[in-house]
Amino acid sequence: MGSNPAVETNQLIKIKRMMYSKKSFYLGIILLIFPLTLFSQELSPYQLSLEKAIEMGLQNHQQLKIAEMQVQTGEQQVTVAKLQHLPTATFSANAFYLGDALVLDTDWSKLQTVEMPHFGNTYGIQASQLLYKGGVIKKSVEMAELQQQLAALNLTNNIQDIKFLIISNYLDIVKLINQLQVVEQNKTLAEQLLANIVNLYDEDMVTRNEVIRAELQIKNLNQAMLTMKHNHAIMSNRLSYALGLPNDVLIMPTEDLHVDLIERSQEEYINIALQEHPGLWMSEKNVEIAEKNVDLTKANLFPSISLFGGYNMQRPLTSSTPVMDLYNNTWQAGISLNMNIDNLYKSKQKVKLSRLQAATSQEALVYAQQNVETGVVAAFLKFRESQQQMLLMEEAKLLASENYEIVRAKYLNQLAITAEMTDASNAKLQSELEYSNTAINALFQYYNLLKATGRV
Repeated sequence: MGSNPAVETNQLIKIKRMMYSKKSFYLGIILLIFPLTLFSQELSPYQLSLEKAIEMGLQNHQQLKIAEMQVQTGEQQVTVAKLQHLPTATFSANAFYLGDALVLDTDWSKLQTVEMPHFGNTYGIQASQLLYKGGVIKKSVEMAELQQQLAALNLTNNIQDIKFLIISNYLDIVKLINQLQVVEQNKTLAEQLLANIVNLYDEDMVTRNEVIRAELQIKNLNQAMLTMKHNHAIMSNRLSYALGLPNDVLIMPTEDLHVDLIERSQEEYINIALQEHPGLWMSEKNVEIAEKNVDLTKANLFPSISLFGGYNMQRPLTSSTPVMDLYNNTWQAGISLNMNIDNLYKSKQKVKLSRLQAATSQEALVYAQQNVETGVVAAFLKFRESQQQMLLMEEAKLLASENYEIVRAKYLNQLAITAEMTDASNAKLQSELEYSNTAINALFQYYNLLKATGRV
């Protein structure tokens, strides 16, 4: 018998409905469990100002602790380098068993065995003081001091990086909270509009789909608010680690951010950066270190002159015949001259290498200056752009709000369709969000300009 297409179609529809019901059931379970898991750990609001956040970050950030340890290491290296000025001194002592001496003839035949005192020991003290080696000790100390200064500059640079990082994260949280407030305000308007539409629907003046559209608009706003709240928690957790806070707090900015902008020209900002940027200071210090390395390499061409002295005591006297179990005491003092002959031809190539390294450091400094200048120009233009965008977005927000009120009045009087109302509502929300973002972005670009000049 042939199959009935209509029956098969109905069966397929039933199967699909059953599959859809199962999927909906599982999806409902996931959506029920997931928020409970996400919010199983309650976050405690933590009021925090930007100034306090920066202070906590500078005290607790792990990167700064590492940089501070590097500064302390550099200081200790200077102390160690200065120890080269002190004389060197060694003391030695040993005890040994001395066996009998075996005397052999030239044909390796035994002649006799000479008895020896079996216990022997020696004591010795040696000291020396370097007088001259081309100023190598002085230059080594100066090199260590330059390394210590470089570590201090690296700490300064890290402090600026951490401050800017904290400011950026703090502003991101402020931006999210502002966006959340905007969405909440629009949700309130959407709920008021829904109430009006429900009244019109009860009076049979609009269809059911009008109510559904308004309800969907509120659902979308709820979804946006949920995402913003989650992002707030994520950013707060990230910032908490940098500040040394517990990870169960929700950072809440406590101030209306406002900075008195200091108007300067682009050239003024560039001049400030060339004078104060810690990155340039580090490049300049690297040039000094490379030049000092040239001097240290040249010092190997010079001989070393040292004073020395020593005292030795040895038992038994093996230089006498017969051997006597007595102590032999000797001392010496004098001046020594040492010269590595191979340095006359090896050091020339080493000096050439160190000079090339110094030239490379000088070119790196020029490149760093160029990068700083281009960075300041880019930051300056972005800051100007953000100011102009903020003015444009403020005008757009006012226009979108005016348009929304006009369309809303027309809609309530059935002079506009739902699509127009939805478009007006979305345009209003979008313009308010963009204005909120541009306002925070202008502040961020100002801090970015300060960082580019080395003054954040």
